[in-house]
Amino acid sequence: MDKNNKRTPSGWDPVADWYDGWVGKDGSDHHRNLAIPAVIELLKAQPGEQVLDIGAGQGVLAPHITQTGGRYTGIDVSPKLLEMARKHHDKHGHFFRGDARKLSTVKGIKPKSFDAVVFLLSIEDIDPLAEVIESTAWALVDGGRVVILMRHPCFRVPRQSGWGMDDTRHLQYRRIDSYLSPLSVPMKTYPGEKQGATISFHRPLSQYINELAISGLFVETMREIITYKEGDSSAERRANQEFPLFMALRARKMNV
Repeated sequence: MDKNNKRTPSGWDPVADWYDGWVGKDGSDHHRNLAIPAVIELLKAQPGEQVLDIGAGQGVLAPHITQTGGRYTGIDVSPKLLEMARKHHDKHGHFFRGDARKLSTVKGIKPKSFDAVVFLLSIEDIDPLAEVIESTAWALVDGGRVVILMRHPCFRVPRQSGWGMDDTRHLQYRRIDSYLSPLSVPMKTYPGEKQGATISFHRPLSQYINELAISGLFVETMREIITYKEGDSSAERRANQEFPLFMALRARKMNV
């Protein structure tokens, strides 16, 4: 609790042990095969550049940034995940506890002090989006960029999308039950000494683009990333090639 008796955000603290068991030091299969390579390719970090990783978790991105010569800073609101990040990757950068909506309150972060900001599978877990994007723009130098990688918001809507099979046409298709409505979705409860549910925030693609633009961040490029898995049948293989799992975009801060 803080001095005003308001609950201090702790992010994924209640599920940190489970999450570290799944993701670990180097990231999950999806991190290693798809997400991290896409972020590094879009980021194009240059030696000496300051890179801020928002929602850093266990810091799986940190060694990849230092390999490019970039200088890594990670923030997360979860004390447990930050402890794991420092254990795994302390030599690759600095980790601070902080609220993505209020970067001005985070130790070590100053206005216009980062050349790039990254959201690696984290922006869907942070709300409200407008405050997060405004805070991101505040931390970026003029001309700096933000790289966002997330589940594809058009095809992967938590609890509102899934796979279907048309046996007559021998096609596997993607079923979308809801898209335009923003949603706050409890994903799962994980048993243990404490119970915790992760929350995912679905937004339509237009909301991301428009909120970026409002804060002077204009999209330069976008990638739609399919799974690395092939599939067991011809229908599944075709569907895996046609319906992307992730979406990645890069936006640049312009003077407006």
